[in-house]
Amino acid sequence: MYIWQRDDWPSFRWDAARLIQPLAAAARRHGALFGLLYPLGEQDRLLVQSDAVTEDAIQSSRIEGETLARDSVRASARRRLGLEAGPGGSNDRRADGAVAMLLDATRDPSRPLTDETLFGWHAALFPTGWSEMRRIPVGQWRSGPEPMQVVSGPAHNPVVHYEAPPADAVPAEMARFLTWFNDSAERAALDPVLRAGLAQLWFLTIHPFEDGNGRIGRAIADRALAQDEAMPQRLLSLSQAIAGDREGYWDRLEETQKGNGDVTGWLAWFVDAYDRSARDAEVAIGGVLRRTKMLDQARQAGVTPRQEAVLVRMLDPEWKGFMTSPKWAKLTDCSMPTAQRDIADLVAKGLLAANPGGSKNSSYRLAGPLAPADMAPATLQPFFAEPTEEGRRKAKALVRAMSPDEIRLRLTVSEALAGQWEGDPSRATALPALRTGIELLAGEGAGRQAPRSSARSSAWER
Repeated sequence: MYIWQRDDWPSFRWDAARLIQPLAAAARRHGALFGLLYPLGEQDRLLVQSDAVTEDAIQSSRIEGETLARDSVRASARRRLGLEAGPGGSNDRRADGAVAMLLDATRDPSRPLTDETLFGWHAALFPTGWSEMRRIPVGQWRSGPEPMQVVSGPAHNPVVHYEAPPADAVPAEMARFLTWFNDSAERAALDPVLRAGLAQLWFLTIHPFEDGNGRIGRAIADRALAQDEAMPQRLLSLSQAIAGDREGYWDRLEETQKGNGDVTGWLAWFVDAYDRSARDAEVAIGGVLRRTKMLDQARQAGVTPRQEAVLVRMLDPEWKGFMTSPKWAKLTDCSMPTAQRDIADLVAKGLLAANPGGSKNSSYRLAGPLAPADMAPATLQPFFAEPTEEGRRKAKALVRAMSPDEIRLRLTVSEALAGQWEGDPSRATALPALRTGIELLAGEGAGRQAPRSSARSSAWER
């Protein structure tokens, strides 16, 4: 029996005592984000929002096994927010539709959520009327006698994870859901994070569309959170946090949708994802703050336009690795002697710093602190301190929960620390553990470039 087949559907219950502490911790972390935003100007706040929308669109699609080109998504987000789109990024209607839906979900969140709103989001996700190799009804509820099932495995022997209510029940089910969603926005009786988690679960249980349910369900959760924040700017990428634990996401859904109406497990998982999304946002806002300070410092130091252009590239969240003279020469189309002079000048101005162990093939990083204060060696220690198999397992789980930006940041810190500790007798026992951490970070970072697909992902999306 599925949850919607129970006589008391849709009556949800949960263990409030189990959720109090995780909710309080998540609320504190989220509240701190507004303090981080305070020193940012309007342009930088828009950059934060653009980065959050970009990550959300990419990761929400990734959860369902679909890949969107980052350049196209970022260009669309920046254009829609009135920012310079930047280089690269072809016109991709799928990317543009995903961005349009996410921005509409949180812009003026006090608007009622209606079936027409959801139909518009659905049409934005499927601008051609096709999903992969099949035509689907767009901008309308699903119809037809075929059961809507979430399956995995081979076609001749599929595993059914879930079956949604029949299509003829969808209009009434959605009318009841939308009434609850809009009415509950006016009441303060339900914690806003729990309300967002319930909204996503309820919508996914109805599964009202032929395809795109996962992405729209996450956008509904975004709308619920934005209603509590009373601000149109997106700071969080909930989908990024969910993508970090896709198996947990699907497992909690299946467990709850086959359960007895107790949604504590799902809500506990959702609150944890919300907390992780706030941590990811801290890293992203810190990156924008660093970019602003660095460019202000560069302009005051009188850098050339060519030097500023390279600094902007290095400050981009997508920048990978370090700067070298050959890389500089290639990026700016200048000679090697010019590249060497440009780099030496930035080092002298305190804008670039040579990495430890340099030689004729020296590499350089942006100067200043290698990372925020919470990236100090003492804080890094829990990731790498235990040389046991259990220690590696725990470290791997922690790394997998990190955002791509945080992985790159910690990898930069760790590699620089390893260079500094090399040959230091006092670090002889810590260095192997640090190298193990570098291995884990590098391996997970490479894995993020080519996420594994899952038959269950596309099935659950539909």
